[in-house]
Amino acid sequence: MARERLPGRGCCALRRCLLAAALLLGLRLCAELQRAGPQPPALSSPPGQAPRPPGSHLQPAPGQLRGASRRQVTYVRSGRRAPARGGRSGTPEPGCCALRGRPRLKGPRWQIDLQPWAGPARSLDEEALRFLRYISTIQIACDHMSTNSLATDSSPTEKPWLVCLDDRFGLVHQIRNKQCRLYSLGLGSDDTHFEVGMASSGCEVHRFDPSVKSAHVLESEHLWYHRLSIDWRDPHPAVAAQKPYSNTRKLGTILNEFGHHKIDVLKADLESAEWKVLENLILEDVLEQIGQLIFEIHLHWPGFEVSGSDSSVVRFWYSLLKELELQDFRLFHSYKDLSKPQLFLKKDIFNASSCYTLGWVNTRWK
Repeated sequence: MARERLPGRGCCALRRCLLAAALLLGLRLCAELQRAGPQPPALSSPPGQAPRPPGSHLQPAPGQLRGASRRQVTYVRSGRRAPARGGRSGTPEPGCCALRGRPRLKGPRWQIDLQPWAGPARSLDEEALRFLRYISTIQIACDHMSTNSLATDSSPTEKPWLVCLDDRFGLVHQIRNKQCRLYSLGLGSDDTHFEVGMASSGCEVHRFDPSVKSAHVLESEHLWYHRLSIDWRDPHPAVAAQKPYSNTRKLGTILNEFGHHKIDVLKADLESAEWKVLENLILEDVLEQIGQLIFEIHLHWPGFEVSGSDSSVVRFWYSLLKELELQDFRLFHSYKDLSKPQLFLKKDIFNASSCYTLGWVNTRWK
């Protein structure tokens, strides 16, 4: 009697054969891929150009630094209205500001390094005498000083606003090549002879004054007025959101917004805000972008947001000026204004004026 074949046995054998074949095929494909190795994807290139190397599409564009955050900046040269948030048109910007150099990427410091006390007593007398001696001692001789660009003055000691035009410091070459740029920071002063003189010699002059009626005014061919006030801090984000066109900025912020990365001359008459503004320039490394500094300093009181005992205030002033020296700035001009009250921290002492105009030159400036 013939044995009866169990139903479905042939189907099970067929399934096992198919699974074995699929397994063998998969193993063979894996072996072939391992022998061939990974192949880079083909990168298309425009006709007539060589193929791009692998990864070139991931490299930053020329001038764009790795890790730099991308942000939209409307440069003033465009002369077009910058789109504001919500699709509304913004304030028209002047065609005054060309890109020159590259922006900084250094991180800010948090505080300046205070100099040692002038003496063991830590007294006002010790600190004041050291400070007054320092601002009255010329550190570098400048043979050609002027208030009117290339027209050298015969009696520069009687002029408060002076620039150094010695060939070794580069400013005179920038003026001759019509590549000079000057920033003037003021608060409603009517005396603009210095700015007008520099502009008439071909310098690109920007005067920042919050009392100006319009946002940007082209006074003459090279002289701009901006309704902006230079501060030692930017507005709080909450305030800036409510007033997107606030007229208060740090100098570093203004430089970035205007696309300016070099200032040949920075003139400042800030009515006792100069100490905090100077501190901000030091802490944020803006000084390396400046060729010459001309500051009017006020000594009749500590200044905005400068506090402490009289001796510690003068020590802070002195430490700021020593920071300039550490960054290769040298004092070439000192003017004592005898027309102002003779007060030093509200005291009639040391035969000091309440106002001095000081000029420094960056000896590394090219």
